[in-house]
Amino acid sequence: GDQEAGEMGLAAVPGRQAAFRQGLATAVQYAKAVGCPRIHLMAGRVPLGADRAAVAGEMETTFIENLRYAAGLLAQEDMIGLVEPINNRITDPRYYLNTPHQAAAILEKAGRPNLKLQLDLFHCQIMDGNLSRNLETYFPLIGHIQIAQVPGRHEPDSPGELNFPYIFELLESLGYTGYVGCEYAPKGDTMEGLGWLRTYWESRGLQHGGTNKA
Repeated sequence: GDQEAGEMGLAAVPGRQAAFRQGLATAVQYAKAVGCPRIHLMAGRVPLGADRAAVAGEMETTFIENLRYAAGLLAQEDMIGLVEPINNRITDPRYYLNTPHQAAAILEKAGRPNLKLQLDLFHCQIMDGNLSRNLETYFPLIGHIQIAQVPGRHEPDSPGELNFPYIFELLESLGYTGYVGCEYAPKGDTMEGLGWLRTYWESRGLQHGGTNKA
């Protein structure tokens, strides 16, 4: 969408279907060029001045319509479309898709196997908490995981609410084999801030770079 005009994705924004399709086609070309099999289909914001409850039904209908269209296009390229709940308490008060419950309901209604949940644990903790049960409940829908400490959105080992060694073990026990995206803002130097990752590798018997010592 038009970021300068305050847009943050278009998939659920009524009247912007043509622009969504154009943006999706461009995203697919970029994804093919870099070998990325997943595309985040951003829902977008509740229109400025509109009451969220009043437009919720129309936005859901638009979202499902656009998701089904996207799923068809992405299936031709063997790609997956992702939807991500973004918290409306801190990050974006007007973002339409806010909780994993809402995302799961929309994915069920869209009914396409190559549409998945992009679960950012930062947003999930702020909106709902209950991370262990939410990960277990929504695991079959999850296509990508993102992490950041709460509330500062910094490195996983920075002060905050979340116990990431426990969360990583839980993901392993659930059988998660995908990527974990580090969607955080480093408190200082980026490379120095990756000490948490080196510590994690060592705890799993891995050398730096993820190579097994054996």
